[in-house]
Amino acid sequence: MRRQLLSADIISGSITGAVAALAAGLPIAVLPLVALAIGLGWPILAYVCGLYALDDLRSWASGVGDAPRLAVTSLLVSWPVFGLLTALGATNPVVGALSAAVITGAGAGIGRAAARVGLHRTPNLRERVLILGSGQVALQLVQRLHRHQELGLDPVGYIDDDVHEPGRLGIPRLGTLDSLSDLITFGRVDRVMIAFTRSSHEELLHSIRVCRDAGVTVDIVPRLFEFLEGARTIEQVGGMPLLSIRQPTFSPLSRFSKRTLDVIGAALLLLVLSPLLAAIALAIRLDSRGSVFFTQQRSGRGGRFFKLYKFRSMRVDSTVRVRPDGAIVKARDDDRITRVGRFIRRFSLDEAPQLLNVLRGDMSLVGPRPLVLAEHAALSEAWQSRRADLRPGLTGPWQVSGRSHIPFQDMIKFDYQYVAGWSLARDIEILLATIPAVISGRGAY
Repeated sequence: MRRQLLSADIISGSITGAVAALAAGLPIAVLPLVALAIGLGWPILAYVCGLYALDDLRSWASGVGDAPRLAVTSLLVSWPVFGLLTALGATNPVVGALSAAVITGAGAGIGRAAARVGLHRTPNLRERVLILGSGQVALQLVQRLHRHQELGLDPVGYIDDDVHEPGRLGIPRLGTLDSLSDLITFGRVDRVMIAFTRSSHEELLHSIRVCRDAGVTVDIVPRLFEFLEGARTIEQVGGMPLLSIRQPTFSPLSRFSKRTLDVIGAALLLLVLSPLLAAIALAIRLDSRGSVFFTQQRSGRGGRFFKLYKFRSMRVDSTVRVRPDGAIVKARDDDRITRVGRFIRRFSLDEAPQLLNVLRGDMSLVGPRPLVLAEHAALSEAWQSRRADLRPGLTGPWQVSGRSHIPFQDMIKFDYQYVAGWSLARDIEILLATIPAVISGRGAY
């Protein structure tokens, strides 16, 4: 895995060097030199900043765990690049250094995400996961592991003393809690995930000790996990750690910071993506009759409706199919989707015109999913209205968690958790996590 990440970093660093040299005003003759220097120097800096410390499988499989370090490393790389460009007599070393910071961060993030997308399918890099528990939470855990193949975690079975409904989880029962030691000894388990179970406190502690003594990683689904978005560890109370579920503060400064991120981010993305967007618009016109854009009324902040823009991906006069619970019906083999539409949906490029909605103030870069009228009408509980406290987002927790693979009611819960635990740092984390999610194409159809 480290070898693949190193290759991705060298490639992104080399591209960065060439672009930075051009931006700084250096002659074309020295581009190979700068590209080589940054291509080899970036991995060294990445190593120093801990981007090759891949101790936890899930962090390298998803790519989210190293996002903060990647951002810091991108900022740090501007200083040696500035020195190199200055030494070579560049006319605009500051511009070149800033370009290097932006391009290395984006390039390395995309390259690493692409490397992970391919590697998580390698059988010898996947982990065999044993579920401890058999109830509703265990079922949700199994479903999400199946949904998120990019994590490299395969649920191979479960153990429990008191099984709720045999066969419900869709994976075999491998015994009771007493079977755990034998399962680990015979190499059938790489990781144990503890969901809710009726087993006693002492029995669970014993199971954790068995795993720790055998060197097997243990994950525990916390109680009230639905409300732990934004939770943070605080001081212990007599040796007992606590999780504090804080209340978000939508102060004027918070809203200003979020809006500033939206405007700057949307403007930069439109500028960078403009050639691609023009090519998509031309392809849509050549592929099928009708307008390039598709507009639709969506529910926004405070329950107000706005006109959402998308690239048209379906044939003209196609109707939206809605289930009784309000969810839009989507399918991979939908005959309403055009050839170009299938491609742009695969990489979420049909959503790009919503950057205009972000600039207009209708949407945010990160936020709850913008609901169609039927979905909005299906929200009947008071807590569900909290999702409208923030502008809907171009991306959000539903996007990085599987998009169309996410059931409608789960998506509403994700939105509530996001709003209830909102922070600017969480927005940045979701933006960074969107890159591997888009490249993998999970749930995009």
